[in-house]
Amino acid sequence: MIRILAARELHSLFSLPSSWFMLGVLQFLLAWSYLARLDAWLQVQPQLALLANPPGVTAWVAAPMFDMVSLLLMVLIPLFTMRAFAEERRNQTLALLLSSPVSNTQLVLGKFCGLLAFLALIVCTSLLMVATLGVGTALDWGLLLANLLGLLLIVMSYAAFGIYVSALTSQPLVAAIGGLAGLLGLWMIDVTASDEHALWHILSPAFHFRKLNAGLLDSADLGFFLLFTATFLLLTIFRLQGNRQGGR
Repeated sequence: MIRILAARELHSLFSLPSSWFMLGVLQFLLAWSYLARLDAWLQVQPQLALLANPPGVTAWVAAPMFDMVSLLLMVLIPLFTMRAFAEERRNQTLALLLSSPVSNTQLVLGKFCGLLAFLALIVCTSLLMVATLGVGTALDWGLLLANLLGLLLIVMSYAAFGIYVSALTSQPLVAAIGGLAGLLGLWMIDVTASDEHALWHILSPAFHFRKLNAGLLDSADLGFFLLFTATFLLLTIFRLQGNRQGGR
């Protein structure tokens, strides 16, 4: 059942013109960032050749680009998740879903997996774009895989948060604004916190992604992303349970 719901969600995302428009804008920005970083790397090659241990093309081009991808997805994911439950409630189809034999857990996981499959395509296209550098130079695949894992984890976290916000309202626009405001708030915590070990600082997904972006694989960061994702998925399930029992 989860697979069927995920396929339905994935099909609905690909059937929307707005999804294709946002994908087009995202790919344009990524291509621009990629070419700009590559051009900058080529221009500083004479200076880098004088260093004993110069940074490679992966650290110079790929890592900053993946960092930009994480910021762009932070803005775009609420636009993809806003329809998850808010539109179902607005179209009065949520009551039909809740009255069906599908459990709340299956419903939430189905929508989450479908959305995650859609977003994973964006992450993979970013990796393929960077992988073209391997045609002319050696790549640090360890750093690339760490960034790929970091992007997938942060996408999971942002998607779970966005789906939860969508379950709170019947207006997709309100869900998009609320999701974006929440994610921007978490990002601002990381940017403005002065103490590296402050509690609020550690609660930011961007803080944990920065370590993976630098190629540092820490079980604490992996645990944070999994716990963050599971928490908001559970909150969404509880929210739907309240709707099923007659709550608003």
